Amino acid sequence: METTTAGYRLIKKIKDDKFDVDSLHDYNLHIQLGIRDLQIAVVDSTSNKCLILEDFILDPAKTYSELLTIIKAVFSDHHLLMAGFWKRVRVSIKNSKFSLVPSSLFVKDALLDYLRLNAKVNESTETVLYYKHIKTTAVSVFAINTGVYKWLTELYKNTEVVFMHQSSALIEGVINNAQIHRRESMYLYIDRFKLHVTTLKNNKLEYYNQFSIKQFNDYIRYIMLVMKGLNRSQKTSDVVLWGYIGKQSPHYNEFYKYIKNISFGDRPTYLKYGYMFDEAQDHHFFDLYSMHLCD
Repeated sequence: METTTAGYRLIKKIKDDKFDVDSLHDYNLHIQLGIRDLQIAVVDSTSNKCLILEDFILDPAKTYSELLTIIKAVFSDHHLLMAGFWKRVRVSIKNSKFSLVPSSLFVKDALLDYLRLNAKVNESTETVLYYKHIKTTAVSVFAINTGVYKWLTELYKNTEVVFMHQSSALIEGVINNAQIHRRESMYLYIDRFKLHVTTLKNNKLEYYNQFSIKQFNDYIRYIMLVMKGLNRSQKTSDVVLWGYIGKQSPHYNEFYKYIKNISFGDRPTYLKYGYMFDEAQDHHFFDLYSMHLCD
């Protein structure tokens, strides 16, 4: 399904017949926001069933003011997003302005200092937040545009709102997956123009980073760079892949040339899905689903 409107395109929409608009007070809303895309999911907190999934592509915005205008258009045109009585709202921010800090070293008053180690921060236009991980000792410190942050906070002022960085959802999701399958792999998430790499050691977070991708060869280059830095072999390492890549695509075939033990990750089992979700491949939207693990 693809619907085009000024400022954005809806490219994927899945809705379970069990969705009940009169039960929003039992539903959790997931919002994942990037510079060029936005995803939402609705999860029934009583059954852990995913009821709605939507994926939007946003028009290019030169400023955050323009981006906020596009986001507001998506919300105002939507039949659910302006509702203010969800049980919980989780918001995930997709950007490169984040830092992971060991909890033993974390000091709340030093958020800006932590973030400045990895990114430039404009205090006049950005708000710095943090998220304490559940399954690892890391604390994620990240920036969000202040206009976007204030607008979402005001929109959902009567609902519990949890802000996080995309990396946190991926890390929580990877650790959960590893505990179920009991294997220590290199985990890749192929996003739009980004590569996310996560590794675990003794079921604990060993490495996470994201890389900007300009051409396909960048994927292979960064994967090999991480493998070399972690002393892992491309011939024997087990690699699990999620994200926006087709199982029969030329890109996957190219991955397989360099990494023999590569396989697609499963859809998370902590959520339930109706048959209509079969139209989305199991390895898609892993970050969106994994927001369910973050509180």
